[in-house]
Formats: sequence, C-alpha cells, structure tokens
Amino acid sequence: METLNQNLLQEFYNEIIFVENHSEITAETYLISVKEFLSYLEAKKIPLAEVTAQTVVYYSAWRKTQGLSELTVAKDMTALNEFGTLLVRKNIWTDNFISDLERPKISRALPKVLEVEQVDSLLAVIDVTTPLGVRDRALYEVIYSCGLRISEASALLLSNIHFEEQVLLVRGKGNKERLIPFGGDADFWLKKWIFEERPKIIGRKTIDEVFVNARGEVLSRKGIWKNFKALGVKSGVEAKVHTLRHSFATHLLAGGADLRSVQELLGHADLSTTQIYTHVDDSQLKEYHRDYFPGHKNK
Repeated sequence: METLNQNLLQEFYNEIIFVENHSEITAETYLISVKEFLSYLEAKKIPLAEVTAQTVVYYSAWRKTQGLSELTVAKDMTALNEFGTLLVRKNIWTDNFISDLERPKISRALPKVLEVEQVDSLLAVIDVTTPLGVRDRALYEVIYSCGLRISEASALLLSNIHFEEQVLLVRGKGNKERLIPFGGDADFWLKKWIFEERPKIIGRKTIDEVFVNARGEVLSRKGIWKNFKALGVKSGVEAKVHTLRHSFATHLLAGGADLRSVQELLGHADLSTTQIYTHVDDSQLKEYHRDYFPGHKNK
C-alpha cells in the first residue's frame, strides 16, 4: 500500500506540473494536501479504494477541528478533486465524487493597499549610495510599476527587459507570458542597476537573472521578502511585498484603467480575481465621501 501511494503521489505531482501546467509551488501545495489525506486514511485504516464521499466530508470536518481556516480546507478540497481525477483514470475509484461536494464558503478579505505617498515613503528610505541599495530601489520600483509577484521579480531575465519599448516580458503562473510596460522611475533605476552597479557585484560571472544578492547569485524570494520587511521597519509603513502588487492594480483602476486591461497586466486567468480591486477602490470612495462630503452628517 505504501509503495502504491508513493507511485500515485509521484504521478500526481508530474501531472500537475506537466499536464495541468501549474507551477511547482502549486504542485507542492497539492501534494502536501494529498499526503495529509492519505495519512488520515492510514490512521483510520481506510483503504484508498474504499473511500466514499462521506469519508471526505468527515475528513474536512476533522481538519476544521485542527484549527485550520476555511481557505486551507477549500484548498485541500481542490487538491483532492485533482487527485480524484487521477484515481478514476487509474480505476481505483469508479467516480470522482469530490467534484460534487460543496466547497467551504470563504469570505475574501480586501487586500491591503498603500497610498501613493506611502509607496514613496517606503522607497525613499533605501540607501541608494550602495550597489545593493540601487538594486533594491530598482527591484521594488519594478514590482510596483509592473505589479509583479515576488516569484516573477526573482526570475526576471535580463533578456526580457526591453528598454527601447519600456516593457518587460514576464513568465507568470502556469508558465504564461505577458508583456508589461514600466514607468520612468523604474526605467531610471533599472538602468542604473544593470549598467552601473550590477557589474560590480557579479564580476565575470554570467547570470541571466536581473537581480542578484551580495554574492552574485540569484536573489531569492526569501531575500526579496526579508529586505522589504526591513524597509517597512525603517519607514514605518506596514506592508508586504505583495502589497505593492495590490497597490499597482488599485491605483490603475482608480486612475481610470478598465478591468480587462488590469487583468492582463496582473496575469489573472479569471476576471473575478481582478474584480476584488474594484471593491478596494469602492471602500476608499466611501471613506472619502464620509470624511469630506458635508451633507447629512450626524450632528
């Protein structure tokens, strides 16, 4: 049974990567969810072939008692649904009943967004008198100017920056590529980093990625996150790197950009994912109305 499960897990992982074309992060997340489920079955002494819809419902309820959020349980169900498709094809299950089960209702919190002045305050504390300071200024300018994910910024290639057209070619989730224009500030700091400061760090090395660490190696996602956290402490602006992406989208919509264009720039597969930013803007409008509109205020 253990060998069978290991083979199934490997096949499942390969399918998520090579057939479904998901990222490695997604595949690893799905794999963790499925492993948890298989461990549960083993503890309950339930053979995989004998799993029923009721088994999965009980499992989801048990996961909630472990203090897991509705979002985590919903992700579990998504992973198990994908796994169920594989089990049907392998003739281990006759039907993928998980696809018919109701997912937990998830209330999506509005993403935190920075004002333009707050973004300026964050970037202003970077010490640009050092090569790594110039790198950080270029890095976070690009993330904000293009709405990049951390993984996209870390993997950005020199060959995918087109200064003449002022656009980046970005490889996002599902290996999908998209072109994103970048602004004047990002253009200035990128050029200063790539042509002036970066060569001082990498020396004679050949590194395809734009952003490198002090050792001349590719700057990791963890490194990007850690450096940004230090900027937040220094500036007093509480935010995560991903907040720059949220701010990019919200500022575009507030400036009059249409939803479809913002969807393309963010690389969202589904327009409903992008629509959350319209609610962020609506909430800000309500605040402005409450603070500045004089009519019908409580006495």
